[in-house]
Order: sequence, then structure tokens, then C-alpha cells
Amino acid sequence: MMGTRPRSARAGRSGVVLIVVVVGAAIIRAGRLLAAQRAEPAHLAGGWELPGGKVDAGESETDALIRECYEELGVKVRPGARIGGDWPLGGGDDVLRVWTAEIVEGEPRALEHLALRWLGPSELYEVSWLPGDLPVIDLLHDHLR
Repeated sequence: MMGTRPRSARAGRSGVVLIVVVVGAAIIRAGRLLAAQRAEPAHLAGGWELPGGKVDAGESETDALIRECYEELGVKVRPGARIGGDWPLGGGDDVLRVWTAEIVEGEPRALEHLALRWLGPSELYEVSWLPGDLPVIDLLHDHLR
């Protein structure tokens, strides 16, 4: 999930806390979830995640999801239902928000990742998910049955 760092504000004890919103696409086809292996930065390289990235300033979250899937995978998607709530990322105030997404044009290619894999329910935990994505994967497991 790559991109710039737009921020939204939320009131905190010491005033305003800046939150980075990251969107993720749970692309499911024929009972299998698309996983993407990070290429960078170095401390995340090799880990697996849902495709997606940071929301740009002035951009809606679903527009960011569509843009990120096109940039990272070369596909056009249609966002579906939101999965869960705000998933904390990296121990800070950054949050992951995930939607189901349907590919409406193209075939996924690893344009910004090392590799892509379609994972069925029995394969979901064969890859090393990044810590921020793992709680979402646990929830998505039920969608693949």
C-alpha cells in the first residue's frame, strides 16, 4: 500500500491528532482472496498485504481504493461493502479501512509488488501477512467459505 500521506484530524487530549487513512481492497474471486507481497520499504518488503494505499488530500476513500488498485495492479475495480471498522496500523494513529472490491476490467499484475497470489480459505495463512492486515484477514476468512 504505497502513496502520499494525506491526513484527517481528530480531537485528542493535546488538541488535534493527525490520522493517516489507508484503504485496502479485499478482492475475492471464486472463493479466493488476492494477496500482494510488498516490495518496499525495506522493513515491510516480503510481507503480504491487501492491495491499496493512502488516501490523497481531497480524495474520497473509495476513489483512493479505485486509484490504488489501478496503480498497483493495473485493474479497474468496483468497491463493495466495508469490512469491519478502523484497523490500527503501525502502533500510531494511522488506520486501515477495507472494502470488498470486484474487478470490472483487466487482470491483476504485480506492478508495484514482488508477487501476487490468489489464496483460498485453506491457504490464507501460508503467507506472512503484515501485522496491520492480519486482523482483517481473520475476518475475511469467513467470507471465503
